[in-house]
Amino acid sequence: MEFGLKNKVALVAASSRGLGRAVAWGLAQEGTKLVICARDKAVLEKTADEIFLGTGVTVFPLAVDLAEKEQIDWLVNETLDLFGKVDILVTNAGGPPPGGVGKIDETEWMHAAQLTLMSAVRLSKAVLPGMKKQKWGRIIHMVSVSVKEPIPDLLLSNVMRPGVVGFTKSLAREVASENILVNAVCPGYFLTDRVKALIREKAIREKISEETVRTALTRDIPMGRMGRPEELANLIIFLASERASYITGSIFQADGGYLRGLL
Repeated sequence: MEFGLKNKVALVAASSRGLGRAVAWGLAQEGTKLVICARDKAVLEKTADEIFLGTGVTVFPLAVDLAEKEQIDWLVNETLDLFGKVDILVTNAGGPPPGGVGKIDETEWMHAAQLTLMSAVRLSKAVLPGMKKQKWGRIIHMVSVSVKEPIPDLLLSNVMRPGVVGFTKSLAREVASENILVNAVCPGYFLTDRVKALIREKAIREKISEETVRTALTRDIPMGRMGRPEELANLIIFLASERASYITGSIFQADGGYLRGLL
């Protein structure tokens, strides 16, 4: 299927590892020019080199902290200086730390708000003028199944990510008439470094093996396995493409059937 993404320009946030990295790879395979960002410069540059060598696509790695407004402004300005436009924005951020209400202090609440919620808001606001001018744009927010069913011991994620969904729905209505489509995807359990860390922490906390934790998680997934990162990337590629031209303000699960709710 032709997705019409060749020579489009995509900015993919938090894309040195995990799901963000898979999304960047997938877009590159479609011929999309890329700016990728993360905090760890060394890992980011390694990812950029691997994508370039694997696809031949132009990739610029820019090290930023997405919790800082000034760095987000710099990131978008650099992208515009490099390519003159942003056609596709994929927002993403490393998940906030686990913990319940008694274990999370005020500083952690404020940092989670800046990183998880405000990074999506700020990135979107920064690219919108250019998208409006060209009358074309795709904004895709990566959140979590926690927006539909809170996950135990992930209080910060359970609170902040639904805010991104509210922003998605609101912004989609504001800009739909200008051919800018805004959607969100809700990954379930994908075998990324973050999920491996959560499995490890749960195993230590409950004094059981990591394999026991993983088996229990997989038991709740009707497909009988965790997702592969490229499977989420395929959904985002579709939403970024011309093939998704009448889809906006929608929230998509990619979880192997994990959630049982009707909506």
